[in-house]
Amino acid sequence: TDLEKVAPLLCAGITTYSPLRFAGVGKGHKIAVLGLGGLGHMAVKFAASFGAEVTMLSTSPSKEADARAMGAHHFVSTKDPENFKKIAKSFDLILNTVSAEIDINQYLNLLKQDGTLVVIGLPGKPYAVHAGVLLGARRSMAGSMIGGIPEMQAMLDFCGEHNILSDVEVIKADYINKAYERTIASDVKYRFVIDGSSF
Repeated sequence: TDLEKVAPLLCAGITTYSPLRFAGVGKGHKIAVLGLGGLGHMAVKFAASFGAEVTMLSTSPSKEADARAMGAHHFVSTKDPENFKKIAKSFDLILNTVSAEIDINQYLNLLKQDGTLVVIGLPGKPYAVHAGVLLGARRSMAGSMIGGIPEMQAMLDFCGEHNILSDVEVIKADYINKAYERTIASDVKYRFVIDGSSF
C-alpha cells in the first residue's frame, strides 16, 4: 500500500470513521455528508462502504464527479435554496465536516424524526440553533472528535480489507506555506501529505 495514502487515515480517517460507527451506520440508513474536503471525502468512502445510501451536500458542483467516484449515490448543491426543500426530512444522520460558518438550522431540517447531525468541523463562531427545529422532530445535534487506539486499529483493519485510502497530494517541505494558502482556499484534493525526506 502507498503509505502516503494511509497517513491521513490516522487523522481524517478516524475522525469520520468513529462517529459513523458509533451511530451504527449501515444498510437501510440514509446519510448525508456536508462538505467534500479532507474529512468529507473519507466520510463518503466509509459511509458507502458500510452500506448506507450516501448524499453529498456541497457548495461546489464541480466536485460531483469526485463525490460519486468515492461512493456517493446522490449529490446536492447547497448553493440553491430550493434544493433544501426537495430533501427536507430525508436523512437519518448528517455528518457536518465543514469549518465554515453556516446556518445549521437549514441542515437540521434535512433530518428525519429522531435524526442526528454530528459536528466534526470547527466553525469560527458558535451555531445559532433554533430550538423548534430540534423539538419538532425530536432531532439531535452531537459532536465527535477522533477515536482511541482500539478503534484506530479497527479502522485500519477495515481500510485494509476494503482498500480504503485517502486521496492525497504529496508535497515537499518547502511547499508548506503554499499548501497552507491552498488549504485556506479549499484548493486541496483532498489531503496534503508532506514528504518527510524533504526536510
